[in-house]
Amino acid sequence: MTARFTDEQIQTYAADYASQSPKAILQLALQHYENIAIAFSGAEDVVLIDMVYQLLKKSVTVFCLDTGRLHPETYRFLETVRTHYHCDLNILTPETSALERFVKEKGLFSFLQDGHQECCGIRKVAPLKRQLSQLDAWITGQRKDQSLDTRAQLAVIEKDNAFSTAEKTLVKFNPLANWTSVQVWNYIQLYEVPYNPLHEKGFVSIGCEPCTRPVLPHQHEREGRWWWEAGTKKECGLHASNLATPTKST
Repeated sequence: MTARFTDEQIQTYAADYASQSPKAILQLALQHYENIAIAFSGAEDVVLIDMVYQLLKKSVTVFCLDTGRLHPETYRFLETVRTHYHCDLNILTPETSALERFVKEKGLFSFLQDGHQECCGIRKVAPLKRQLSQLDAWITGQRKDQSLDTRAQLAVIEKDNAFSTAEKTLVKFNPLANWTSVQVWNYIQLYEVPYNPLHEKGFVSIGCEPCTRPVLPHQHEREGRWWWEAGTKKECGLHASNLATPTKST
């Protein structure tokens, strides 16, 4: 393994690999970083786990955020992925005292009035921050077409400005940035990759049970998330750097 990327190297690799295949981007990540993990929640992430498994014939560390409010199908799916790929699946949970205090003060459905950011901050962002503080790099399943408001300018390799510190630059690899949903599902069908059974019920982007619903034909996948809020900027905070980077209107 080589030394961590500098900011200049990140920009260079991002340009050089902008049109490369997901597997090429994964090979670069795994070649340079040993202390790296895949963030697992959706279909895209399992595609990445499968690609890594094909490249290495073993899995890298995978982590998942258990907010305490996932669908029953999702919990069963986590076990399916763990056993299918023989991977170490780190389940991250919210800090108990912070969650108990929040629920006591605001109840279980405050996000319907106050917006989802505070609830996501406790249940998702804080556990993610703890995990990322122990890593040098992470791999996500983000795609540009998931949100034209927040992900249209997504790079395949980037400095994670939201979770880097003065002491350490955290590198984020987005190997599927240029893929479409169709390409993801073509891969799933071709390689018989396991997927969440909720997808067969009209769920496309799957999060917490109270905040996720199926989408209608021709609706964008993110319309099934936090549907009571404005249709733009639908991020929970895991990819906060997307919100910090302005995108061009088309």
